[in-house]
Amino acid sequence: MVAEGDYVAIFHSVHRVMKAEKILKQKHAPMLLIPVPRQLAADCGLAIRYAEADRDLVEDLLKEAALSPVEVFQKRGEDFVRC
Repeated sequence: MVAEGDYVAIFHSVHRVMKAEKILKQKHAPMLLIPVPRQLAADCGLAIRYAEADRDLVEDLLKEAALSPVEVFQKRGEDFVRC
């Protein structure tokens, strides 16, 4: 589900992650709403996944919308590294 090098953005609540998804879809940003990977703990259970090539676009759009994620992780091997 999460490929090597992909980013996973974690939010405080389901409401915030759903709002982030809506904004990113409206702007045609390549992303996917996914369940939070088991290795990561999150209260809301959902996250936004995006490719390394799309990181600047996705994170800039979220910042403009005042919806910055609580945490962002990158998939490296079997692990997720906090960014």
